[in-house]
Amino acid sequence: MAARSFGSADRDAPGVRHLDGQADRSDLVRHSLRPRLAVLAPSISEAVRSVGGWLFDQVMAGWDVTVLTADDADARPLQILGVRATDLENVLARRVRGSCLQGIAVRTDLYGADSRIRTMVSEALEGGLAEVRLWGEGCPAGLDEEPSPVWHRLSFAARAFKAQALAAAAVPPEGSEDTEEFRSAARRRGLVLA
Repeated sequence: MAARSFGSADRDAPGVRHLDGQADRSDLVRHSLRPRLAVLAPSISEAVRSVGGWLFDQVMAGWDVTVLTADDADARPLQILGVRATDLENVLARRVRGSCLQGIAVRTDLYGADSRIRTMVSEALEGGLAEVRLWGEGCPAGLDEEPSPVWHRLSFAARAFKAQALAAAAVPPEGSEDTEEFRSAARRRGLVLA
């Protein structure tokens, strides 16, 4: 007996399940298999200016990137980079666990100012699967080990998209846009941020 193939017109064939298209697509977004990176920044413009090229390169490498800010500015600059924007306070109020993330990037002044952010970072580090990157002035207290410097060399495409995102955010470019500097709080087993 030969196997019979069927197309989408054979909706009543045994074993074929009917799916509601819209509901299923939203489930796929919520339960993405891509590694997740959360970026906590004071504003959208600060995220684009300081780490925008790196964010673009992470998206191009297959990461699901979300920037969390208290800023209610236009999210278009982040959309240009392929990144989603979410309200920081709403996420922190829901008690999101850092252990569900494979990467966290935090501006140092936010880390120092909010115990909920420190808890989120601690949970990510304790889980051993996340890398934490910091940017900004000073070195925050409370980390188990001294963060080591990390530089990300932006791809040609990242430089171009970051320039467009900066223009959309009305932020003038500063100096060399070839690299972005971080401090890595931990590099653990699993996926490593580029």
